[in-house]
Amino acid sequence: MSPRKMRLVVNNIRGKKVGEALSILRYTKNEAGSWLEKLLLSAVANWEYKLDGVESADDYNLFIKLVFVDEAAMLKRFRPATHGRAARIHKRRNHVTLVVENRKQLERDLVAPAEEEA
Repeated sequence: MSPRKMRLVVNNIRGKKVGEALSILRYTKNEAGSWLEKLLLSAVANWEYKLDGVESADDYNLFIKLVFVDEAAMLKRFRPATHGRAARIHKRRNHVTLVVENRKQLERDLVAPAEEEA
């Protein structure tokens, strides 16, 4: 999918809460919506995995901190055209970067400074 088409959907979810972004993506008509929905669910699962599966994402108000789309390598193909010519076809691809963050502080980060020194 071309980066331009993907950016149209990405702009709708930038800075939103994860639940709100998922509902936007689920009901978006563009194909990019289904791709981004999978990516967002994967990012939330990765967030939980980094915490050893102890914490649930629902308890920490996850939101989309950063999301952007970069252009990837383009596949170049040729198609026959009239009068014996060849027409170029550019199959564009993209890279999506998505970062989720919690608004509520983690319990392990709330450790008092005196306890750390001991």
